[in-house]
Amino acid sequence: MRVDIYRRPEAEGKFSHLAVPEGRPIPQEAINTDWESEASGRELDETRAHWEEYGIHEPGAQLREKGYAITSLHDMTR
Repeated sequence: MRVDIYRRPEAEGKFSHLAVPEGRPIPQEAINTDWESEASGRELDETRAHWEEYGIHEPGAQLREKGYAITSLHDMTR
């Protein structure tokens, strides 16, 4: 699946990431002015259990349920 990746700075130099299907806007419930574009049209396998580079668990399930996938608080990346 092709997704657009956004990130926002968190405490201690870490980042949280948000993935939305390519070309779609960030859903209303996830809009935050702190989101910065990191990658556009990135091809990632949504059937994987975890996108390690973004700290996102169960990306396919999150995308189906919410329309976006987001980093777990416990898995923020540097």
